[in-house]
Amino acid sequence: MTTEFFMPMEPPTCTHQEKQVAVIKGKPVFYDPPEVKVARMKLIGHLAKHKPKKPCQTGCRLLVKWCFPKGSHKDGEYRITKPDTDNLQKLLKDCMTTVGFWKDDCLVASEIVEKFWAEIPGIYVRIEAL
Repeated sequence: MTTEFFMPMEPPTCTHQEKQVAVIKGKPVFYDPPEVKVARMKLIGHLAKHKPKKPCQTGCRLLVKWCFPKGSHKDGEYRITKPDTDNLQKLLKDCMTTVGFWKDDCLVASEIVEKFWAEIPGIYVRIEAL
């Protein structure tokens, strides 16, 4: 099983790492700030169009290429500024779990993630069964 698709969009730059904490009745309660909620809904909306008929049941490899609007950079040049790839991936994988790509993202045993400046912004995703 291999699934691959490209979601043309301006990728969100706020990440799962930006969770907030409030103390309610002496206990910490974590919540997403509004910009993370917007990013989550944006990703879920785009991912829903590519939801597989059956969720992945076995180990898989996830390849993701984050393509950010290039501005003054060259098309295809690596982006070596924030956000960090691991933080981008966490939000994306959580959204993929919500949409139904797999039961749990623990099934992702191999990850390849890159971020670039690109003429056509978006997120390329490839999922391969191991």
